[in-house]
Amino acid sequence: MSLRLGDTAPDFTQDSTEGTINFHEWIGDSWAVLFSHPKDYTPVCTTELGEVSRLKPEFEKRNCKIIGLSVDSVDDHRGWAKDIEETQGHALNFPLIADGDRKVATLYDMIHPNANDTLTVRSVFIISSNKKIRLMITYPASTGRDFGEILRVIDSLQLTDKHKVATPVNWRDGNDVIIVPTLSNEDAKERFPGGWKTLKPYLRVVAQPK
Repeated sequence: MSLRLGDTAPDFTQDSTEGTINFHEWIGDSWAVLFSHPKDYTPVCTTELGEVSRLKPEFEKRNCKIIGLSVDSVDDHRGWAKDIEETQGHALNFPLIADGDRKVATLYDMIHPNANDTLTVRSVFIISSNKKIRLMITYPASTGRDFGEILRVIDSLQLTDKHKVATPVNWRDGNDVIIVPTLSNEDAKERFPGGWKTLKPYLRVVAQPK
């Protein structure tokens, strides 16, 4: 199954470290980040799970739930969680799906035969509250994910969903944004009465809406 941005995130029911997860029901009215790991007791993923546990309050500020996935069992996940707390200083505080039958991995196209035909690749999906896929990234096994970047994208998506703006290169929350080209100057005056800076007719920079 090939997923694209804007597709409805596939629903599933699967066991996890926090009991059975009915995915769409679990998301509820929140946003969600689903991220996968090849298997338990892998070094890079150990650091990632510790970091996401540390950052959980930041995701909660954005009304965003986090959930991990690996092909190993719940018992293996719980054993791994002890290593994560010991080595990273943060206990696992979100569900980790046990995808032994590769059901979720297949739904989300996380088995890549050229990489490994039995283990999941290291993917990230940002899913909005209407259950639409808004971001997909797949990382190589040797490169740890930057979850600060994932938070930055959530900030951008939530801001641009509410306002007729886009976020420029290296944008961070509070920085100037760009008025979308589809918004006329007349309509922009209503939305941005404080004005903006026109660099080109298609490039209008404005203070981030509050």
